[in-house]
Amino acid sequence: MAGRSLRAARHHLSPLLSLGARQPSRDCLCVFSTAAQQRSTGDECGPEDPRDEPRHPLSERTLELKASKLEEQVRDLTERYRKALADSENVRRRTQKFVEDAKLFGIQSFCKDLVEVADILEKTTESAAREAEPPDPKPTLKKICEGLSLIEAKLQSVFAKHGLQKMNPVGGKYDPYDHEIVCHVPAEGMQPGTVALVTQDGYKLHGRTIRHAHVGVAVESQE
Repeated sequence: MAGRSLRAARHHLSPLLSLGARQPSRDCLCVFSTAAQQRSTGDECGPEDPRDEPRHPLSERTLELKASKLEEQVRDLTERYRKALADSENVRRRTQKFVEDAKLFGIQSFCKDLVEVADILEKTTESAAREAEPPDPKPTLKKICEGLSLIEAKLQSVFAKHGLQKMNPVGGKYDPYDHEIVCHVPAEGMQPGTVALVTQDGYKLHGRTIRHAHVGVAVESQE
């Protein structure tokens, strides 16, 4: 009877014993799991990799020095640009002036030769005019003289059309840039230093003297 009671008690208590034996294992698993999580969390929240740390920012003084150097470079480049622009403008103006002068004075050498022809024509016209004067004027010579006068006038008109003009210095003040003194004459009714006569006409091309006028200048007479 006693044996039967013992077996019955063991039968009822065995589930409780097995439950109590399994419970520590679960607690241990929970402890181990919690520790692992703490270690994992600790690893995640631990010190960062030194390579990921931000670099130390530049000091304010260093930034000011760099900014100053950059401003100086900008000023230097700006000044160089302005000088280059001014040089370019000067070259453009000189080139333009050269081209304009070439257009205006490209015929200067031709004009110098042509005015010598004008001198010959003028002298021939004057000589023919003297021969055609009375008391015995010849009709043929008179017509030739008139024709030469017309040619001379037309030639001077063509000269003026192309900017070539004859000087008329008589009575004006002597100018060494336009005149060449070949003689001196007494100043009779004229101011000393003025042009009294012209022995060879001078010419200007667009205001530039291409041949000086040969003149006689009035001087005070010495008694």
